[in-house]
Amino acid sequence: MTDEPPQTNGEATSAELTATGDDAPVAEAADEVTDAGEEQPADVDLTAHQYYLNRELSELAFQERVLHEAEDDRNPPLERLRFLAYVTKNLDEFFMKRVGGLKQQIEAGLTEPTVDGRTPEEQWAEVLETARPLFTRQTETWETEIEPALAEAGVHIRAYDVLPPEKQDSLRAEFRETVLPTLTPLTFDPAHPFPFISNLSLSLAVLTRRDNESEPQFTRIKVPEKHARLIELDSADDTDEYVLLEDVIEANLDLLLPNVDIIDVSKFRLTRNAEVGRNEEVAEDLIDVIEDVVEKRRFAKVVRLEVADDMPARSLDILTEQLDIGPAEIYHRSGPIDYEDFFDLVDIDRPDLKLPAWSPQPHPRLGTDEPMSTADQSTAIFEEIKDDDILVHHPYHSFEDTVQRFLETAASDPDVLAIKVAIYRTASDSKVIQSLIEAAENGKEVAVMVELKARFDEQNNLEWVRRLEQEGIHVAYGSLGLKTHTKTALVVREEADGVRTYSHVGTGNYNSETAKGYEDLGMLTVDRDIGQDLVKLFNFFTGPTLDEEFRKLLVAPVTMRERFTDLIRREAEIAEDGGDGRIIAKLNGLEDPDIVAELYRAGMAGVEIDLIVRDICRLRPGIEGLSDTITVHSVVGRFLEHSRIYYFGNSGEPEWYIGSADWMTRNLDNRVEAVAPVTDEHLRGELQFILETILSDNRRRWLLQADGSYEQVEPADDEQIRDTQSLLMEQAYRTATQDGTTETDTERFMIEHGPGRVGHIIDMRPTTADAGTRWSVRPRLPGTKLCSRGDRRKHDSRVPFSEFADSHDIAGPLFDGEAPDTVCSYCWSNVSETETSPARPPETE
Repeated sequence: MTDEPPQTNGEATSAELTATGDDAPVAEAADEVTDAGEEQPADVDLTAHQYYLNRELSELAFQERVLHEAEDDRNPPLERLRFLAYVTKNLDEFFMKRVGGLKQQIEAGLTEPTVDGRTPEEQWAEVLETARPLFTRQTETWETEIEPALAEAGVHIRAYDVLPPEKQDSLRAEFRETVLPTLTPLTFDPAHPFPFISNLSLSLAVLTRRDNESEPQFTRIKVPEKHARLIELDSADDTDEYVLLEDVIEANLDLLLPNVDIIDVSKFRLTRNAEVGRNEEVAEDLIDVIEDVVEKRRFAKVVRLEVADDMPARSLDILTEQLDIGPAEIYHRSGPIDYEDFFDLVDIDRPDLKLPAWSPQPHPRLGTDEPMSTADQSTAIFEEIKDDDILVHHPYHSFEDTVQRFLETAASDPDVLAIKVAIYRTASDSKVIQSLIEAAENGKEVAVMVELKARFDEQNNLEWVRRLEQEGIHVAYGSLGLKTHTKTALVVREEADGVRTYSHVGTGNYNSETAKGYEDLGMLTVDRDIGQDLVKLFNFFTGPTLDEEFRKLLVAPVTMRERFTDLIRREAEIAEDGGDGRIIAKLNGLEDPDIVAELYRAGMAGVEIDLIVRDICRLRPGIEGLSDTITVHSVVGRFLEHSRIYYFGNSGEPEWYIGSADWMTRNLDNRVEAVAPVTDEHLRGELQFILETILSDNRRRWLLQADGSYEQVEPADDEQIRDTQSLLMEQAYRTATQDGTTETDTERFMIEHGPGRVGHIIDMRPTTADAGTRWSVRPRLPGTKLCSRGDRRKHDSRVPFSEFADSHDIAGPLFDGEAPDTVCSYCWSNVSETETSPARPPETE
């Protein structure tokens, strides 16, 4: 495999990236940095194409990791089916957005290569070919693994022709009454133009012939979207049986197309480009632009055609000619083709075939069994936020009991003067929107920024804009040339000591539905500087310009790129001066070439960097002399990892940030984003626990290789499985159900088993009655970590655990699994400064 497109997928192999000689350009460039330490990092040409992975191929690598969850038999059958459906949903969007955009560029004659050296046409060709085996694997996984596993458990997708005659008769009667009236056969012949075929619609291509016709006629029949695609059959109590709607239609076509011979019936599905143009500058109203975009998508060019693998040549020739599509854009498929409707099957009541159900838990500081309307509880959330900043973590913490409650309380609180919210996506029945309407009815000043350009949510957002405006609420639609992607809310409240601002800065949308399946963070704070920054930000949404100076928030497109660049460079300077440069970033995508180059420079300076990147990543880790101090991780689990966390070590005075922005060019330059510093030590500890848990995951974590491929981390034979999301669910459950009265039989000290490198010692004696550790594997127990050092530094020294245990008369540490052989020497030395007699503080589970 070579690195020259478009003959291959364009990703160099590990061997090529570590080889020497003229046939290894990456290694050759890296050698300029590493030879006897003579060359300076600046001598490496960081514009060289081979240092950058392709954005589109990296996205497909993420979809491959999603597909792996469907293939992984460690997951129960319906969980595997859920991921199989996600593959369809995700790849549909990928073809609409990314492939559609590439096709537009090609038709516009663009030949400018991307940072990885590929022209739009080269990318288009590679993407189409790279996606092909994903569809094959999806079908094989369904036909050879998931469907048989479901059938063995009593869940059957029956073929129509094997059903007993009485069930066929019943289905025919149902078809005649409920389906037939909704079908519209559209024949293509000299008297009838080729029919319009809507995006992502599943259709039947039917060839028929009359006695006097030499050529069969082509008729398209759309499988109706308003009818359930999985038709449930009457079955025994211990089984669930279904038949696909398209099979019922095909078996009863004689009722729809009488007096003709049906020669062939085959399924097909097409995908249209969603990247249609918009001209915001000439439009009088942004609403007009968005309505035009939504309408144009219906008729946009076809970018993919999926057809049954047994479709006859005549049907295929008609489709390709009329849809103006080439062979590379055609995918021949067996099986159901469209698996997205199988989400309905995932929802059946078969808990034995799923992962254990999860219900988001109350936040330990906000949870209450009392109605929110009682006098004592109606505004308690403001008192809690005023006491200390609050970090909420969805879906581990309930969205309804935290963020939604924050806005609902503000809507009814007589002391609240104003509420401002920036909405990118929200639920179709959004209680957040209802709260804003209620606030306006209660006489409060309400301003809402609704981003009309949120792709595929335009229609939903348009409807909310109209509803809000009908209620007399100030609504901004977004900004010309920029998408507003920030997830922020501001509540202005009059209190005894003056007007106070309460702020929410989050990583996810104000959407109660996606909050159950997307992993996101949010901070509730009364920090005056953050509040004033949000005032400026919301003034921009309704005013003419965006301020370029902010006190604490990093705001794109004005301050964020520069500040992130400075933070990365500072860590590089620390490392160059002999210090411990350290960066950890958890984000959805790392695409921006300039940020990648800055990370390369930091890596060459010796900064240890861990990047937890859910999907797109342009950076190649593990290249000797260039990125061998950089590790790229990716976690794929039942929840979509969506939060962004940024950590910069700063020589022991770390800086932490959370917010809506990824390190992608669109986020840094073309969107309005906000990232907030986290300064509260307890909240920082919670963020550290999240990162350390991810970095020790040996069940859902993948490691990016230099060639662009990913390898899944697997536990050793004698190693306990550590699943990030399961551990965080357990943590949320324990903290939500704690009562503070249970006595513990724990010795005074316990061991935190870090990400596989060193154990840290926790002093279990609390400094205050409600103190909670931010470090232990069983969080929220009282205690304090005895050193503040990171647990992944290569120079951390250790001492035998047995020596520590003997000297302190401790039989064993409190954590799951066996004790580590060694523990952190810095923690061990600090034990001498504390009392060594055992204590039994109350356990706060």
